[in-house]
Amino acid sequence: MKRWIPFVKSPHVVAVLRLSGMIAAAPRGQLSDQVLAPLLEKAFKRGKPAAVALEINSPGGSPVQSALIGARIRRLAEENEIPVYAFVEDVAASGGYWLAAAADEIYADDNSIVGSIGVISAGFGADVFLTRHGFERRVHTAGKSKSLLDPFRPEKPEDVARLRHLLDQIHGNFISHVEERRGGKLDKETDLFTGDVWIGKEAQDKGLIDGIGHIAPVLKDKFGDDVKFRRYGIRRPFWQRFGVQFAQDALAGVEERAQFARFGL
Repeated sequence: MKRWIPFVKSPHVVAVLRLSGMIAAAPRGQLSDQVLAPLLEKAFKRGKPAAVALEINSPGGSPVQSALIGARIRRLAEENEIPVYAFVEDVAASGGYWLAAAADEIYADDNSIVGSIGVISAGFGADVFLTRHGFERRVHTAGKSKSLLDPFRPEKPEDVARLRHLLDQIHGNFISHVEERRGGKLDKETDLFTGDVWIGKEAQDKGLIDGIGHIAPVLKDKFGDDVKFRRYGIRRPFWQRFGVQFAQDALAGVEERAQFARFGL
């Protein structure tokens, strides 16, 4: 009732949304635009918060889902005139950094891994194995590029060139997003778009983050010691923990662990 009493100042409220895990279209990833859309809407619109804080711990994933989530964050921030602060935990790499760059300011721990502004496509080749064991691969297509990079056939230089062209376009979009959001803060003497990563203070020196700090002290410094945190998190229905959904979650967990392992986590 305090907020309705005239001349009594209420403490600022900051909406906190945790973005943890691999970024992929539902149900493969913890983070997708479909899953986060209602949470972001609530975070920005419920009770007119003084700010929205993003707790980020993600090694990346889908560039499309990263772009969709990032665009939604920016749209809601601008429509509601609410500042956004990102706080990196273990890692904000690749798509994870795409999400962080959607914030107005980025903070991290001294040991946080930040960056990996690049695009990767990984697969396997099993053509030698099939030949050695007497298997014959039969593929019929309408359209010469329909079997692009078939893992059961020898790799073709023209297929690799085509893939690189696609990856370069996505990489260019990633670079444009970071340059638009970070602007003059980025170190012009260092090529930050090679896919490399930086730790804590070095990431700050390169302009990838704004400072070293954790969510509570940073936001108390900005909004006062009496600032209140209203947390939002992803909740799954009880029935989704069983059956097919359980198997899908197990597979997604293996994929997510592989993504974190790239950064020694």
